Amino acid sequence: MDTERAAGRAGTGKMTRRAEIVRFLFRYRNAGIFHGVRLDSIPDDASEGSPEEFARELEAMGPTFVKLGQMLSTRPDLVPPAYAVALERMQESVAPVPFDAIRERVEHELSVRIGKAFAAFDEQPLGSASLAQVHRAVLRDRKEVAVKVQRPGVAEQLIRDLDVLREFADAADHMTELGRHVRFADWLGEFGRTLMAELDYVAEAENLDRFREHLAPFPLLWLPRPIWDYCGRRVLTMDLVHGIRVDEVPGIRRVEEPMTPLAEELLRGYLDQVFVHGEIHADPHPGNLRVTPEGRLAIFDLGMVTNVSPKQRDRLLKLLFAAVDGRGEQVAEEGIDLGVRLADYDESRYMREISQLIARYAAHRASMSEGRVLLELVRIATRCGLRAPPELSLLGKTLLNLDAVCDALAPELDTQRVIEDQLQHVMRANLRRSLSLPALASELLEVQGLLRDGPRKFSDILSLLAENRLQFRVVGLDESRMMENLQKIANRIAIGVITAALILASAQLMRVPTPHTLWGYPIVALVLFVLAAALGCGIVLSALLRDHRARDREERGPR
Repeated sequence: MDTERAAGRAGTGKMTRRAEIVRFLFRYRNAGIFHGVRLDSIPDDASEGSPEEFARELEAMGPTFVKLGQMLSTRPDLVPPAYAVALERMQESVAPVPFDAIRERVEHELSVRIGKAFAAFDEQPLGSASLAQVHRAVLRDRKEVAVKVQRPGVAEQLIRDLDVLREFADAADHMTELGRHVRFADWLGEFGRTLMAELDYVAEAENLDRFREHLAPFPLLWLPRPIWDYCGRRVLTMDLVHGIRVDEVPGIRRVEEPMTPLAEELLRGYLDQVFVHGEIHADPHPGNLRVTPEGRLAIFDLGMVTNVSPKQRDRLLKLLFAAVDGRGEQVAEEGIDLGVRLADYDESRYMREISQLIARYAAHRASMSEGRVLLELVRIATRCGLRAPPELSLLGKTLLNLDAVCDALAPELDTQRVIEDQLQHVMRANLRRSLSLPALASELLEVQGLLRDGPRKFSDILSLLAENRLQFRVVGLDESRMMENLQKIANRIAIGVITAALILASAQLMRVPTPHTLWGYPIVALVLFVLAAALGCGIVLSALLRDHRARDREERGPR
């Protein structure tokens, strides 16, 4: 009985959540977001709100929607500029969890009483966000640490919300043109995986260690070290960061201590992290960066990290380098190779608009950042029927965040020059790596195999041609989707013919006198007619329920 009640409460909560989302979607139906989503239930008091209200309502709906807003701010193809700006300013500050719940979570994760693990543990949090809150603590060896504790119940709430959002995404993909272009279900799946990974603090601790190693060549950048003996999936203990936010550095300190080296090193380090190591930290905003008393730049909160494959990394590097160099046609070509061409793809329009974008960027570099250019490139691609990869949007958002940080630290820094210099450095490093002895040895082995096997294979082909025995076989046709559809068509035609034959037979038998009747009709004729009617209804229902609109033809760039 208790299980049934719990299931009933969960079902009621799900229905309430659906109604809340429907109301929210309808309220912003004319804002240029979620184009074409059909809603069956329309509240009478719904009205369109402003971008700031949009962001505030997302915050009020809970942690899932706070994170959803942050991700939407990286999608210029979905969110109008004014709404993207409002979402960028979303704050995650929420009321703290009572300390008793925090103590219980820490003791459960570490399997030890909090008084034994720590010499001191502040009950008042240093900060409280939608997913976690951070407390200052002191270890037994008197080392100061920050303890990040996940809010109780947040993981379960995220899973429930993602289930509801998945229903809306599937409906949008089937019912709207924008859904067929964007594939909301795929995007939501990636968002869900990223969000669940952010809840795993062991993975975040690994990110801290890995980033510390990768950024070692940049001594002005500092990352806290995780204390592994005090870490779990829901608790992360790390060095306590002392310092001031990058956007709150007082003017007197700027005079005494120039911030330009910090800004330049941050930009170089992040570009190196993306294009050398293939990892994008999409959230380097001022709240995650501190200027330490020692004059270094501390980076933390590395839960949101995306990996980029080597081939995609090379293409992103070529695209960004071509954009910085003002080569619009090459930017467009790299964008085509990265994206997926949809059925309504307009290549001439895409090439023209990208060339115009890069020309504007070359003429107004002082007022147009590289991150803004990449986000505008994604927006143009969507308008022209080209689905850009999410990594391109994340890279654009990262560069935009870095530009804001650099502007707060050192407004006089020429970020375009730093980016161009670092990209040249990365390309030279990649070239040196491709000419290294292991890389050359691998290529030579490929060439050796070609030289050894090539002549024999070519001779075999010539022999088959001379003897007229060269054949081409299509493997897997019997198991293909085409054969399955052909069999369905043949089955329906056969059933249709049988149905028609049964109807004709029953009509002819109606005229044959017989003592065996039912309601005045011959029984055999009536049975044949009922059977024909059942088969006909079955064909109609099958067509209505199982037939679906063919997916738009898509073409990927070369891999």
